[in-house]
Amino acid sequence: MKPKIEYESVAVSSRIRLARNFKDYPFPSRLLRDPHAEEQASEMIRLLAGELTSMEEFRLYRMDEVSDEEAGLLQERYLISRDLINHRGISAVLVSEDESISVMINEEDHVREQYFMKGLDLARAYERISGIDDIISDSIPFAYDEDLGYLTACPTNLGTGLRASVMLFLPALSRRGRLKRVLPILTRLGLTVRGVFGEGSGAEGDLFQISNEVTLGLSETEILDVVGQAVVKLVDMELSERIRMKVEEGLALEDAVFRAYGILTHCRLLDEREFTKRISDLKLGVALGFFGGENGGEDAMERLDALVISMRPGGLNRRAGETLSAERQKELRAEYVAQALAGMNLF
Repeated sequence: MKPKIEYESVAVSSRIRLARNFKDYPFPSRLLRDPHAEEQASEMIRLLAGELTSMEEFRLYRMDEVSDEEAGLLQERYLISRDLINHRGISAVLVSEDESISVMINEEDHVREQYFMKGLDLARAYERISGIDDIISDSIPFAYDEDLGYLTACPTNLGTGLRASVMLFLPALSRRGRLKRVLPILTRLGLTVRGVFGEGSGAEGDLFQISNEVTLGLSETEILDVVGQAVVKLVDMELSERIRMKVEEGLALEDAVFRAYGILTHCRLLDEREFTKRISDLKLGVALGFFGGENGGEDAMERLDALVISMRPGGLNRRAGETLSAERQKELRAEYVAQALAGMNLF
């Protein structure tokens, strides 16, 4: 068994998502065209908010009352999707106080329940969101068929409606071309590889989501096992490739990592694309032991991941308290990143 810090330098986070629809309401695609859409949507939102807020602290965001800036910030933090924003007239989201739970209402399906946690523990994540699912189903019956399972808007979500995904940091496999060789194997296993923001998004900062593609014909346990086993294999491959990378690329690799640190701590303008690339270099340097400070780099990796989220456009605007121009964002991102890295004591 590899040390925890090694695994968590690859397996960044786990997410379980459940897709559900209510038995007695039109699916969102039809609801949008229904003359009583707002009334029915309000009823669903009220029922769900009442059930969930009775068990713990949730904040309700009705998307027709949320500004574009706040909606963008919620999306940057993985709490909502683009589809939820597009359905503003009928959609909402309930977010737990620690942002580990997000329940989207009237996205592609009536309910998209999500639970996020750091590291790799799909079973624990499923157990947590399953409890939320039980509370919701006790209040409003779900649309269910004995043969097809949970009925969903997209056929690939029929059955369990469960999507298990793990965010992996794979700089060695992706940069050295090894990941391309693995993709066909993952496809044959019924898995898919996506970017940071899910379907249709590209990989940013060497981050990839590994998840199951189909939910019909497999039990929840089988899905968790298939995804979990594939992720453990990818983690081991990434760690092995990092060792080879360090040996074969030697001083050139070390120079690239320290050069990234120098740019991030001394540049005056920093756009999001370059920031993402340089932070990925920095995280690789921590993972390889070039620097990292106390706790073998565990705190450093966590803080760098948090910095990535906070330095996206929505996070910058919130920090500044205003909507910034693209040029002003570059200026403040350079300033904030330099301050953050100076406080991390990486050496």
